[in-house]
Amino acid sequence: MSSQEINQELLSQFEEFKLLVESLESEIVKNAGGNKSAGVRVRKGLREVKKLASVIVKSSLEHSKA
Repeated sequence: MSSQEINQELLSQFEEFKLLVESLESEIVKNAGGNKSAGVRVRKGLREVKKLASVIVKSSLEHSKA
C-alpha cells in the first residue's frame, strides 16, 4: 500500500471516528435528562469509539513505519 493510500485510509477512519462521536451527542443529552435507555446506547457507542480509535492508532503506526 502506498503512502498516499495509507494517508487516505487514515483520514477516512478519522472522519468515521468524528461522525460516531457526533452521533452520540443527542444520546448523551437524553441520558443526562434521565433516559436510561439512551445511556445504554451511549455506552455501546463508546465501545465502538474505543474499537475505532484502536484501528486508527494501528493505521497511524503503520504509516509512521512506512
